[in-house]
Amino acid sequence: MKKKVAASVKRSAAKPKKTKAVRNRTSMSSKKTSPPPKKPVFKADPVFAQAVQNYEAGLKAMQEHKFEKAKGLLEKIIAGGPRELADRARMHLNTCNQQLSEASSSFKTHEEHFDYAVSLMNSGQYDQARGHMEKIQKQNPKADFAYYGMAVVECLTGQVESSLKNLSEAILLNPQNRFQARNDSDFQNMADDPRFTELLYPEPSDPPPSSHEAKKH
Repeated sequence: MKKKVAASVKRSAAKPKKTKAVRNRTSMSSKKTSPPPKKPVFKADPVFAQAVQNYEAGLKAMQEHKFEKAKGLLEKIIAGGPRELADRARMHLNTCNQQLSEASSSFKTHEEHFDYAVSLMNSGQYDQARGHMEKIQKQNPKADFAYYGMAVVECLTGQVESSLKNLSEAILLNPQNRFQARNDSDFQNMADDPRFTELLYPEPSDPPPSSHEAKKH
């Protein structure tokens, strides 16, 4: 019995699959987006920054009842600061002037005024302390303590000539100031000055100091 030859099966040729076109990633990445524009950088105005600093320091001084110090800071703002701060500073300056006017008129004695000037000096407000010492000297030329206080202020601020002049006047008005100055550490800046030593430790035959002699030195 003859084997039947298997009929050849005709396979239909497979249809090619349709492939979607894939975008080239390299071509996409090549199109870079432009970076966002940088924000403009504004440079800080040093004048404005200084004015703000003075304004804040002035308000702090007012809170601490240091009206002389606050006045000086506020006057700087009014003189060269921005308008918006200058207007506010002017308002606070009026308050300072009122407080200082009341304080200056409330001193019952020159000694009380002197104590206030010393408090300013102790807080480092030398210009204000100097101004009050000068007022006492004008109101009472024989107030030896005012000349002594002025000598201290001038010594602390490096004004040696003026310090020696005022100290000499203070000793002339009251010789006890000589002994006080010997133990006063506020005069340490002049400790090595021979004129200061001569003023505090005069020779027994030396005449008492005078303001005229102090001017010569």
